Amino acid sequence: MKRLALIALVCLPLACASQQRPGTNKSTATSGRGEIKLTITPSPVVAASVSGSAYDFPFDAVVKETGGHPITIDKVTASVYAGGGIPVAAQSFDADKIKSLGFATSIQAKHEIHYHLVPRMDVTDDHLFSAIYGDVRVEGLDDNGARVSSMATITVTKK
Repeated sequence: MKRLALIALVCLPLACASQQRPGTNKSTATSGRGEIKLTITPSPVVAASVSGSAYDFPFDAVVKETGGHPITIDKVTASVYAGGGIPVAAQSFDADKIKSLGFATSIQAKHEIHYHLVPRMDVTDDHLFSAIYGDVRVEGLDDNGARVSSMATITVTKK
């Protein structure tokens, strides 16, 4: 029993330290393969009231290829969490949907693409602005067929 308690005591701080913090990015990389880095600005995202409980959440996403191989983006996922990491909402777009919205899905080696997004959502309780955060994850394939991904964690504030 003492051994299990000791293992838990050692592993808990490591698990907490490895969790993604708002405003940070996480990418996967392997030498000799494509790599992408996702950056979200502004951080925090500033919600603008449209009318009633409707708010716009404008932000720019920049996806930069840093590994030296062309990338084809095949999925973008945005997730929203309440305090404590409780999932509140999530939405994914495949390559066809991304293209239908007028966005590029191909990144040349050592280049970047920009997405300007303005999702509109109803927020019925102003207290949620200080209690939610989200992440945006971009996934794709490089020219060798290797999987690549990058995630950025963001917070939200109100104008």
